[in-house]
Amino acid sequence: MKPPARSLLGTDQLTVLQIEALLKLARRMDPRRPRQLLRGKRVVLLFYEPSTRTRTSFEFAAKALGATTTLITATQSSIEKGESLIDTGWTVTSLGADVIVMRHPNSGAPYLLSRFIPVPIVNAGDGLHQHPSQALLDALTITNHKRRLKGLRVVIVGDIFHSRVARSNAHLLSKCGAAVTFCGPPDLAPDISATIAPNVTVCHDLDRALEGADVVISLRIQKERLAGMQIALEDYIARFQITPQRMKLAKPDAIVMHPGPIVRGLELANEVADGPQSCVHEQVANGVKTRMAILATVLKGAR
Repeated sequence: MKPPARSLLGTDQLTVLQIEALLKLARRMDPRRPRQLLRGKRVVLLFYEPSTRTRTSFEFAAKALGATTTLITATQSSIEKGESLIDTGWTVTSLGADVIVMRHPNSGAPYLLSRFIPVPIVNAGDGLHQHPSQALLDALTITNHKRRLKGLRVVIVGDIFHSRVARSNAHLLSKCGAAVTFCGPPDLAPDISATIAPNVTVCHDLDRALEGADVVISLRIQKERLAGMQIALEDYIARFQITPQRMKLAKPDAIVMHPGPIVRGLELANEVADGPQSCVHEQVANGVKTRMAILATVLKGAR
């Protein structure tokens, strides 16, 4: 069975026109004014990993459109008894799911499931691979402050190697004409990362990477991943933390973003996280609007 045509599995599969259409629709969405575009639809949230922002915003998005939601987690279902991913997918489909929003620790899991079940799959994060809705809400946030993505210089700082956010953003932003620079220590931002998408470069000097940047996206650093690497925690903070002094190297109107959760004092200085250039809270709010647009599109409920 071929994947349902309306599934959203990764930003690499989206065309520029599809990206623009989703962003345009997201701008029209207002979670405070519920719409009944998806009245009678059933949205299953199949989360094999814990999540706060993504799961909650998909749930709010579905309910704001009039849909009903059901949450299935790995520890509170037959998954814990050893049920396979495909059998779980068939079960919820047979029970009446119209779309499955899925997060899984294994890269490619949503792609696999989409081959076997007839309803759309929305990838809410698969392993180290993709997180398309995050990249779309990031694009919405950026375009709220910049006229367009084309021609922007976007610096993504931190653990590129383990980041599905970095991969999804690189595909989307480069496709829309932005220049993307990955920055971090070589163990976390290897040179081969430049091959992820066109118009992507790698830099290991944050000060140089920030020169003339329009957008700075900081990624979460898990302290345990620094253990055994060639850079100590203190060195990472000294060399790669986004500080007010470093932001002076970027353009005066540059914005700072972070997918969350922020480890304050590690990835971002408090003055940056809470400063006038920070769009972190706006990103979270845009998550609901963007995911409303995604659900309306994959279920063909858009008007």
